[in-house]
Amino acid sequence: MSIVNTLSPESNRQIKINFNGGDLSSDAGLLLIKEFVNKLGIDKLLSSVSKTNDPALFRYHTDQENLLQMIYMIIAGYFEDDASGELTNDPVFKSVLEKDALASQPTVSRFFNRTDEDTLNQSLTIGRMLRKKIYSIQEPQAVILDLDSTLLDAYGRQEGRASNFHYQSNGYHPLVCYDGMTGDLVKIQLRDGTQYSCTGVVDFLHPILDEYLNVYPAIRILLRGDSGFATPGLYKQCEENCTSYVIRLKENGILREKAPHLLDGLDEITQKNKVDYAVVYGEFMYKAGSWPYERRVVCKVEKPENQMVYMYTFVVTNMDSSPEYPIKFYYKRGLMENFIKESKSGFGFASVSSHARMVNANRLQVHALAYNIFNWFRRLALPANMRKQRIDTVRLKLMKIAVKAVRSARYTTFKLCSSCPYKKEFYETLSNIGKLNVQLE
Repeated sequence: MSIVNTLSPESNRQIKINFNGGDLSSDAGLLLIKEFVNKLGIDKLLSSVSKTNDPALFRYHTDQENLLQMIYMIIAGYFEDDASGELTNDPVFKSVLEKDALASQPTVSRFFNRTDEDTLNQSLTIGRMLRKKIYSIQEPQAVILDLDSTLLDAYGRQEGRASNFHYQSNGYHPLVCYDGMTGDLVKIQLRDGTQYSCTGVVDFLHPILDEYLNVYPAIRILLRGDSGFATPGLYKQCEENCTSYVIRLKENGILREKAPHLLDGLDEITQKNKVDYAVVYGEFMYKAGSWPYERRVVCKVEKPENQMVYMYTFVVTNMDSSPEYPIKFYYKRGLMENFIKESKSGFGFASVSSHARMVNANRLQVHALAYNIFNWFRRLALPANMRKQRIDTVRLKLMKIAVKAVRSARYTTFKLCSSCPYKKEFYETLSNIGKLNVQLE
């Protein structure tokens, strides 16, 4: 740029500002993600599995490159296709993708528009294969399948966008399943906005349970769900395939009539103290009209502090522990709300801006893959003091680091900001990635 584009702020005329700094980037932390992706063989896996039904004989930017570009962009905080044009010549992005220039916005959008049912199935296959790699490093003793649904706001004329009564808003209503212990997104499925929480949940869960029972038979399977998933089909599926399950029941008069002894116990506890918090737990066998047989229902009756009204919680379960444990186990599913919040705000799950429902379903899978890659990176590679930090915090500390690319005949040297306060964490993360022992196929 010429000297004409150099400006001076009115606050201090001794300062000069221009955009002649050179080959710079603000995303140096992606070099760590690149190392992690390479260590796990994710780039090679995408090259072998991911492919659209593209009739073109040649494309300068391949499907695998476009997919990997979007994953890096999402992890760095660029959720929309439009960001591709702004990052075309970014030195860090070009380096991690090993390309002379990034695919443009029209190229990325055309890639997504080519996706179909086959690419959707490929995404599920990629998820299973990557989970196998992660479990080869660190296989858990148990997995907690937390079921829920959420709303992805949509504002255009997207196919399948509709008003959802529960959320009082328009959009899609996907079904989600997270691992309640690690935060891994086991599966997500886009649904129309009018779908009820439990619609299709048995079919949704079947491949997940089949995978764990056949590939990881030593892992205990536990399942949690709120009252939106109180359906006999799911109970039966859990009883046949899961170690334990806990699903909340909607409070009603019949259930309350089954627990009069708990009211007597709570009355006795609060007889001399009507102010402080008090709680009692109990259980009974119950058979609803649509159930073929009785099931164990655990109940919690509590009196909140400074209130006179009793509150009930009912859950149906096959756990054989004391009544208090299933209730406390159920309430821990609140962690999943944090996972959903991070998925939507930190990884742009609501970026379903295409007209076609199938394209939006594939877009969602790409964002889900980016979420999981980062979650594995956080758990396996970050220093211990950063493993509980959210994506926005990690981006601020380790991703958004200023860097200058200096090129010679043989090497490209990335010179990171000298005043970066997280140099130690950067080097420790790089060291942790090098120590990973991954089972590569």
